[in-house]
Amino acid sequence: MVVTGDLCMAGIIIGPTILGRYVTFMRYLFPPEGRVTLQIFANLGFMFHFFILGVQLNANLLKKVGTNAALIGSLAFAMPYVIGGLTYLTMRSLMPMDQTLRTGLVVVVTANSLSSFPVIISLLSELNILNSELGRLAIYTSMVSDLCCVCMATTLTTVGAFREHSKWNSLSSMFWMVFFVFVILFVLRPFILWLTQKTPEGQQLEEFHFFVILVLVFGCAFCSQYLGRQPAFGPLLLGIVLPEGPPIATTVVKKLDTITNGLFIPVFFAISGLTTDLMAFRGRRALAITELVIIMGYVGKFLGTLLPALYFGVPFRDATSLALIMCCKGIIDVAIYNAWRDGKIMDDLCFGLLLITMLIVTGIARIMVGRLYDPSRRYTAYGRRTILNSSNNSRLRILVCIQNEEHVPGLINLLEASNPTRFNPITVFVLHLSELTGHAVASLVPHHHLKKVTSQATSSKHIVNAFNRYEQRQQGSALVQHFNAIAPYSSMHDDVCSLALDKSITIVILPYHKQWTIFGSVGATNRSIKYVNGKIMNKAPCSVSFLIDRGQLGGNPSVVIGKTFYRIALLFFGGVDDLEALAYGRRMAEHPNISFTLVRFKHEKVHTEKGEINPEHELIREYTISAAMSKGKNQYREETVKDGSETTQIIRSMEDGFDLVIVGCHHDPESPLLLGLMNADWVECPELGVIGDILAATDFTFSVLVVQQQPPTSTCSRSVQSLVFPASFDDGGDCPPPHSTNPISSDESKRCPV
Repeated sequence: MVVTGDLCMAGIIIGPTILGRYVTFMRYLFPPEGRVTLQIFANLGFMFHFFILGVQLNANLLKKVGTNAALIGSLAFAMPYVIGGLTYLTMRSLMPMDQTLRTGLVVVVTANSLSSFPVIISLLSELNILNSELGRLAIYTSMVSDLCCVCMATTLTTVGAFREHSKWNSLSSMFWMVFFVFVILFVLRPFILWLTQKTPEGQQLEEFHFFVILVLVFGCAFCSQYLGRQPAFGPLLLGIVLPEGPPIATTVVKKLDTITNGLFIPVFFAISGLTTDLMAFRGRRALAITELVIIMGYVGKFLGTLLPALYFGVPFRDATSLALIMCCKGIIDVAIYNAWRDGKIMDDLCFGLLLITMLIVTGIARIMVGRLYDPSRRYTAYGRRTILNSSNNSRLRILVCIQNEEHVPGLINLLEASNPTRFNPITVFVLHLSELTGHAVASLVPHHHLKKVTSQATSSKHIVNAFNRYEQRQQGSALVQHFNAIAPYSSMHDDVCSLALDKSITIVILPYHKQWTIFGSVGATNRSIKYVNGKIMNKAPCSVSFLIDRGQLGGNPSVVIGKTFYRIALLFFGGVDDLEALAYGRRMAEHPNISFTLVRFKHEKVHTEKGEINPEHELIREYTISAAMSKGKNQYREETVKDGSETTQIIRSMEDGFDLVIVGCHHDPESPLLLGLMNADWVECPELGVIGDILAATDFTFSVLVVQQQPPTSTCSRSVQSLVFPASFDDGGDCPPPHSTNPISSDESKRCPV
């Protein structure tokens, strides 16, 4: 949206408004034959842009629209008509207007009711709230509003055709349009699916198949224009009927998106601004009347969204953000303005004012939404979601995030090491994270719903089967549930944090963004996953841990069936993160196949006063008692050091003695135990903390688990969750849901789909 405004303003500056008034400048910079070439590029970009949008859309989204979103979207469409129409009628009764102005104002009232669904999706993606609660509500609301616009436009077009032409010509036009849609649905769609059905899973289309699809896109555009529609209508319809996701959508996006959005679409917006002459509006009384009707239309759009959203219990800040989002416009609106001007439906005055007002309102709304809405407000919890604060007999609830199949063995063995028993069970929520490619709308759904949403169910099958086998081996002591999240990396953490809050998760386990080869070297590094992990660590409503699997964990077939002890060490330096790690480690120490060692680092000049009450000392004392009763299986060691150098030496001496090392993430920067290690230039991965970063170095062979306790400064806001997430997200009452502050009825507030 920012690029849209910049390009339009650039076109206005270069056009007849400012620089274009100099004839010599325009003759050399934009000769007549050059404008024709630019217009061709603009039309190509507009056509491809609509095809890309269509192929990423999922028509099944309409089935998810609930009553609340339907009513909000309907009023957001109707209120601009009401308020704008009343303003027009009032001004018409107060002062005389010519026929051109009256016709233009009617068109302006119609234009203000538009809320393009693809434009809203693009805006939400730019604001990184596409998969947030507000983002999902805005998607459903704009979809309903756009559907109302399409129905209204179809009705008016049909009525106008019957008035201007003979009934036979009108019926003939309708017949050929229906026939065109029939051919796309029942001829072109099956042909393309047959053409691409042999494409191997995970690969893109062959060049010949992609070329055939492009030819069909051009053919649909030609037929659309021949039938009196916009050339982009046919490509959009063809894209919508094709399945989203791989291989078709991903190939189309990869091959066309860059050149379309990077070259053709900027030309389209520049051409729109280039043909706008604001200086021609001076001294015209119609300017004030037209602008007033436009502004009142935006007021109607704002109130038509805000008031029903407040009625349905959306908090004021979120409702205001939703209303501002619905007021935003983009490429589709500009294309409609251009089509109406070219068709002599509106004059240059209405076109110019609509374009300038759109740029101003959209720019301001985008900034205000970024300031008003923060998805992380609802991720914080009323109570402490930590292992340390959980009761001994409570069910441990773990959220495991997976990006690919290589993470599965190590995570399953870590879950087995967590020692689930019938008296101390665990619930595991497996979240398979996938980047949003070939889809327009992000999704967070249970795995058994994935087939209805996306074709990526196949890629998750192996992950699901592996965790299901783990659940069967536990014989009732572990319960596993599967979810899939498809989102852009920039906002993927929203899905993780939302699920963690919704399921009352105690700890989130994240795979490290680096993967190691069997030779101990770094095999692959994913910077996008590092970004996502950092966001989760800062915003999660519970404890978070990073698993650095070097094969010592994932290479073992199973901790349970191993013939030798699996050796785990916990490095304790003090602090809440180390306490959280110890709380998790005590659970592992009770596993019969695990040898657990607690290594406590102490400074040579620090001594504990007798009788001093300290949670660290109490927790360590309880562990030492249980370790003494383990008959040598578990151990406790104290290491006295004077600075960070000696600390590092002791850690390196442990390299061959353990399979997994656990450590807290953050420690006191003034601690003498870390003296000389806190240099920021030495830390490659600050999200792991100082000790975690040292352990993540490539010269160690053991796996590492870095634990961070939930930050203590948290308050909760349920926001618009009850309007967004469907009932399928409830896990059957395994534990009570988080409290809700949403002022909807008690039944709706549990899970009220939009």
